[in-house]
Parts: sequence; C-alpha cells; structure tokens
Amino acid sequence: MSKTDRIIKIVEELNEVFEIRVFLDQDPYKVLVRTILSQRTRDENTDQATNNLFAKYKDIYEVVEAPTEDIQELIRPAGFYRVKAGRIQEVSQILIDEYGGEVPDTLDELVKLPGVGRKTANCVLVFAFELPAIPVDTHVHRISNRMGLVNTKNPDDTERELSKIAPKELWIKLNDLMVQFGQNICKPTSPQCETCPVSYLCDYDGS
Repeated sequence: MSKTDRIIKIVEELNEVFEIRVFLDQDPYKVLVRTILSQRTRDENTDQATNNLFAKYKDIYEVVEAPTEDIQELIRPAGFYRVKAGRIQEVSQILIDEYGGEVPDTLDELVKLPGVGRKTANCVLVFAFELPAIPVDTHVHRISNRMGLVNTKNPDDTERELSKIAPKELWIKLNDLMVQFGQNICKPTSPQCETCPVSYLCDYDGS
C-alpha cells in the first residue's frame, strides 16, 4: 500500500473514533494571538489566557495601546508571559504598520512575522481562513515518523513531506485527528498499540 493510500485509510479510521474539532474563528487576529499563546502550554491554559486578553482588549488596536504589564498579567496562565506579551504587541504593531491591521492569508507573509513559524502560520491558515494546510505539532511529527509515513528530524520537514503524500482535501482533518490520536492512543510513551484502530497501517515495532 502506498503512503498516500495509508494516509487516506488512517484519516478514515481515525474519523470513526474522533470527531473533527476544527472550529473556525471569524477573526484571524484572535486566531494568530491564540496560536502564539499556545506555544509550550496546554490548551486549557491557552484558552484562559486568550479569553482574559480579549475580554479586556477587543481588537488589535487596543492590544497595541495597552500597557505591556497588563498584557503580561492577562496572559500569565499561558506561561512565558513576558516573552509572549512582547511578541504579541510586536506582531500587532507590524500588522498595523504593514498590513493595515489585517492578518495576511498566505504562508509566505505569515512566516515573515517575528516568532511565527510554519506551524503557527499553518494554524492561522486552517483555523482563520479554512485554507488547506498541515499544522505539525509534536503529536503529528511523532506519529508520522513512528508509523513510517515520513522519516524526518523536525516538524517543518514533516509538514513538507506530508504535504507531498497526503491528498490536499485531507490536510485540514489530518492535524486535528492526529492530535487527538496522539493524546489518547499513540502517546509519546506507552502507545496503546493493542487497542489502536490503525495498527495494521503502522510500521512501529514497539522499540
């Protein structure tokens, strides 16, 4: 079976187990900020920090004008709050100065923003604009290599290789299903191979 066929079957099987959780947001700026906040923290902490921030400051212009200390305190639950507060305000100012306050909808433009790598950019494309992209986090990177779909050293390379073999119409689903799969079954340690619905499509030998 080709890698493309395996990916198609993996998506089909995982879609029987997990529900797609791709919730689109009509405000690309909020998606971008949430993705910056999500770096190196848990989803619930990201949600709390995001809600805190936008409950007080409604849009990009209010965030830029806000005292940095206030931003830091509001996003504290997300961790690394001093660095993230500075990054959010820096990116916001660039968006105002160079993009009229709008978030660009292309990978090339998004990755020009400081601190915005390919994963963050792809999250914005998927969750803000519903454009086909493959955000690759630790789960997607680990699982893709563990299953033998790719042989890569870092998430950016994994994204590039997956984009070559995964049908474009599956890109948006792929991240969401693999993340849930990695959180619940194909865990970093002690993967639950005996109950895995896609073990027959996997090269992992337990080593």
